[in-house]
Amino acid sequence: MSHSATSTSGSPRSGSLTRRLLVTTVVGALALAPFLLGSYAIGTLSRVLVFALLALSVNLLTGLTGLPTLGQSAYFGVGAYTAAIVATRLTDIGALQLLIAAAVSALVAVPTGWLAVRARGVVFLMLTLAVGEIAYSAAVNWKTLTNGSDGMSGIPPVVPLPGMPALELDGLVYFYVLAVFLLLFAALGRLGSTPFALALRGIRDNEARMKAIGYPTRRYALTVYCGAAALAGAAGSLWVSVQRFVSPGDAGFEIAALALLAVVIGGSGSLWGTCAAAALIWTTRDHLGNLEAVAGRGPLLLGLLFVIAVYTLPRGLAGVRLPSRPNRKRTA
Repeated sequence: MSHSATSTSGSPRSGSLTRRLLVTTVVGALALAPFLLGSYAIGTLSRVLVFALLALSVNLLTGLTGLPTLGQSAYFGVGAYTAAIVATRLTDIGALQLLIAAAVSALVAVPTGWLAVRARGVVFLMLTLAVGEIAYSAAVNWKTLTNGSDGMSGIPPVVPLPGMPALELDGLVYFYVLAVFLLLFAALGRLGSTPFALALRGIRDNEARMKAIGYPTRRYALTVYCGAAALAGAAGSLWVSVQRFVSPGDAGFEIAALALLAVVIGGSGSLWGTCAAAALIWTTRDHLGNLEAVAGRGPLLLGLLFVIAVYTLPRGLAGVRLPSRPNRKRTA
């Protein structure tokens, strides 16, 4: 009598273990970064994490719901200015700045989102672009609140929670940003397996069918639109904690375009792919683009990066699969 068995080298359990090991390695590397890198590198890494959160807010709309947006910089700017005003006039407690910035951004998104979610496709994209341009103009012209094109400076260092000291050093600010980033990333990961997220994917794939079976698709779209705005506002608050300065450029078109580009390169709908692409884009723009060999041609490098990604990674970074060993069969 003979018996055959197949090894489980490619089993789901093995894949889950690999993912957990990878997550542990990445989190461990991020936690150890301040002990291994200099002040400038840590500041850059803090900005990367903030930009990754902004890109994740775009991913909520574009990747999960199928609503491509160029307006998230508006809510990023609203959150940044709100946090700056709260820090200079009310409190230096980072948790309060974060919550108030997210709430104000979500409130601003209610009327603008009510209009935007009535459209789809290119029209939705153009409406969100208009929202971003309105926010930029408001930041430039509302000088009594935003200080116009000069921006807001003199923002005190953040205090994460009551009773804690102010974070003066770049490494300490980085740990604060990292803690908030990991908390929000985990929350988004849990959101992805909820019935609400499944409904959003249904709207993305076949909205007409979702309407036919009774789902209020506009209400779902408006809810996720406001949630994405709140996430962008929280990222804006962290931006102020890192920079201690905010200007109209933080609500400009370039930031919105780069965030959408991160979703495209990372893979629409993928959390880790979006974060990896955000790090790649920020490094290309602010580090590689400043090297003497390329003479500050950061935008050119970003354009080449986008073209290469479109042709070589049609599903983005999330579509890359590492080669695996074939299943081994043994007969006894």
